[in-house]
Amino acid sequence: MDQLYIAKTMTSQQGEQAHKVILVGVGGASCSGKTTVAKLLRNIIPNSVIIHQDDFAPPYEIIPYHPVHKVQDWDSAPTAIDWPKLQEFVKQVKQTGEIPPEHKSVDHLNKQTELPITKESEAHWKEVFSRLAEKSSDKVVWALVDGFLLYWDPVVVEHLDLKVFLRTPHDVLKERREQRATYITTEAETWTDAPNYWENIVWPAYVDGHKGIFTNDDVEHGNPREDVLPGLLLIEAQEHTMDDIVSMCCKHFVDYAERS
Repeated sequence: MDQLYIAKTMTSQQGEQAHKVILVGVGGASCSGKTTVAKLLRNIIPNSVIIHQDDFAPPYEIIPYHPVHKVQDWDSAPTAIDWPKLQEFVKQVKQTGEIPPEHKSVDHLNKQTELPITKESEAHWKEVFSRLAEKSSDKVVWALVDGFLLYWDPVVVEHLDLKVFLRTPHDVLKERREQRATYITTEAETWTDAPNYWENIVWPAYVDGHKGIFTNDDVEHGNPREDVLPGLLLIEAQEHTMDDIVSMCCKHFVDYAERS
């Protein structure tokens, strides 16, 4: 696990100002709720930004076709993401604490899911993070990285200070995916799942991309492998309310920040 990256920036009035940049991974399968959780956390945590892994998918025309099912495969780990581009982007955010101004996300074009937490919970954690910021002599920037293949690439993982994984049962994921089915590509074009895309492409690719981080290669029931992803916070998403999930993440983050 990286130490906090401390970047020095110049301001015209204050001179040199130190920033602590904490990179947080929020991973999980397609339709696991990871992006919703990341957005809820961004709304709570001051000085936070989101990096959506989906924004780093290659252009439509170079997505390969599955050799058996003969449809474009957007989910196979080696080719679903432009890994060198994401690696460099994450590295830059860790150094600067800012999303580069030229970066344009397409997440807002996808269907947005509203799963609010209670006002009491939101207010509580906003107050906790506010007090945390007041105690720090440096400005702390939280960069939340959400993605369905977030822990596949070791270079990206190396940059992450904290790692969260939302595990959701197969049948729940399938139902959600089939209800959604349509996505926006990085060129702002619409992509609709082909028939049986979940069974033939999405789930097998998810298992293949994540089995190595769980004991016995069991993505549904295995424990996290500490030798592969040390310190991973595994959340069984269907066993908790959204309030619970957000609170578990916030407590994990605050504990880390207070130790660092």
